[in-house]
Amino acid sequence: MPWLPRAALLWDVVLGFLGTAAFLIDLGADLWAAGQYVLSGRYLWAALVLALLGLASVALQLFSWVWLRADPAGLHAPQPPGRYLALLHLLQLGYLYRASIPHLPRCVQGLQQGLLVWQQEAPSEFDLAYADFLTLDISMLRLFETFLETTPQLTLVLAIVLQSGRAEPYQWVGICTSFMGISWALLDYHRALRTCLPTRSRLGLGSSVFYFLWNLLLLWPRVLAVALFSALFPHYVALHFLGLWLVLLLWVWLQGTDFMPDSCSEWLYRATVATILYFSWFNVAEGRTRGRATIHLLFLLSDSVLMVVTWLTHVTWLPSGIPLQMLLPASGICFLLGLALRLVYYCWLHPSCRWEPDQVDGAQDVCSLEGRRLPHNRRLTHLARNFFPRVRDEAALPQKGEENGVL
Repeated sequence: MPWLPRAALLWDVVLGFLGTAAFLIDLGADLWAAGQYVLSGRYLWAALVLALLGLASVALQLFSWVWLRADPAGLHAPQPPGRYLALLHLLQLGYLYRASIPHLPRCVQGLQQGLLVWQQEAPSEFDLAYADFLTLDISMLRLFETFLETTPQLTLVLAIVLQSGRAEPYQWVGICTSFMGISWALLDYHRALRTCLPTRSRLGLGSSVFYFLWNLLLLWPRVLAVALFSALFPHYVALHFLGLWLVLLLWVWLQGTDFMPDSCSEWLYRATVATILYFSWFNVAEGRTRGRATIHLLFLLSDSVLMVVTWLTHVTWLPSGIPLQMLLPASGICFLLGLALRLVYYCWLHPSCRWEPDQVDGAQDVCSLEGRRLPHNRRLTHLARNFFPRVRDEAALPQKGEENGVL
């Protein structure tokens, strides 16, 4: 693992702090909205907000617990007793707490480890590897939280605004913080995958902007379509989600995922991925993904168009004052622009690399170097192998766009 400049290390720490702050702000906005719904007598809306928070939190605790149990012994030394860890996860504090340092928030531990590395003149290989190990798990959990809680809550808030015909200040805050959280989680996940590349190429401004924009521009029309359908048919949206989710879950299973340490927890991962695929693309299998991505895009596009057509036939059911005549064309433009940026990214900014077997498929999460055991996050490396394709020959080894400095 090559030594990184101190400026780059500091930038990683700053990004980690901003990501943690975005998570806490979004959580505060959700609790504020739930409280306002209770005070205004909208108990169902408050219950839905809290239910989404609770379900997402339970899923994150399960992921955190399974990963901690699967990590090699001694990796998080000193490690508190197992009962202490179980109690933390039972209290829904597993995401915010890390096993190796009792009473220290999990995200804060990642920041502390990053600051420790930055303060060292010549950080050791172990410190760099362990900092990466922590931040990669946090990035993955943050992405899961985004699509299990933030994105559904954004859809719920938009549906409530469409039904009521107006937006309260706390709802505007919730919409803004949701978009901020979704955007940050997508960008942070992209950064995490880049650190798993064998060449460890840093995430440049060009690819960051394009990756961030095409995901956000394609996500917005999907969220709006689901929100419109939810506002018109609130009793049927759950059936719609369940039907598509089962189809997507079957599709994920057929791709033969192997992400979690055991078969039971693998189904938790597949269920989470199916939820992500309901809103956005997520690659879970190795190989040429162009065909799978195209099928998924056409599937979501057809479903969104059907929901919009349904709205057009029942437009009088919604209150006046909502500028849907502007929102629908704008969402169509967002989709086309996002699709164009996605093509640009994958044609010119998406790197290819040569994966070595020991760098990808290692059975252990700890590698050995000069007699010292180095943490190696096999989970994110496995996803990076799916996301970044192998090169076909030696002539293709240089990364696309590297000569122009856009990576």
